Amino acid sequence: MNKFRYLVTITLVLICGGLHAAQWNTLSEQQQEVLRGYQQNWSQLSEQQQERLARGSQRWLRLDDPQRQRMLQRFQRFQQLPEPQRERLMQRMQQFRELSPEQQRQMRTRLQRFNSLSPQQRQRLRERFQNLSEEQRRRAFERMRSQRQNMRSKQQTPGRGGSGGQNPTRQHSEQR
Repeated sequence: MNKFRYLVTITLVLICGGLHAAQWNTLSEQQQEVLRGYQQNWSQLSEQQQERLARGSQRWLRLDDPQRQRMLQRFQRFQQLPEPQRERLMQRMQQFRELSPEQQRQMRTRLQRFNSLSPQQRQRLRERFQNLSEEQRRRAFERMRSQRQNMRSKQQTPGRGGSGGQNPTRQHSEQR
C-alpha cells in the first residue's frame, strides 16, 4: 500500500498546477486521506509543494477507478523514461499549462484526431516530422498558424463561405 500511496502522491505532484498554499486543516477529509502520508511534514513542505499536492488531490478525487489506474500506469511509464526525456516532458507539460483554455482545447482535439489515425498513419507522420530540419518545422508551424488565422477570419466574415468545407492543410498536402 505504501508504494501505491507513493505513486499517487508523485502522480498528483506531476499533474497539478498553481493554487494558494493550503493549510492541512483547510483540506477536505477526502484530500487529507489521499495525502495522509504528508500530514506530519506538511508544514515543512514548500508553499508550491503544498499547492500542487492540494490541487492534485482534488483532481484525483474526481477521477473514477479506471482513470486512476491509467494515470498510475502513465506515471510508472514516466518513471522508466531516461532523465532527459522526463525533463523535456515536464517542460512540455508546463508549456501546456501556460496555454489559454481555448489553446488547450485545440491541443486536445488535435491529439484525439492524431490518435484516431491508424498506427501506420501515425508512424508515417512521426517519421515525416522527425525528418524535418528545425527550420522546416518552424516554417510548417508558422504556415499552420497562418492557415488557422485565415480560417477564423473567413468563418467570422458574414457572407463568406469559409474554406468550402475542405481542410486547408489537406489542400496544401494534396498540392505537393
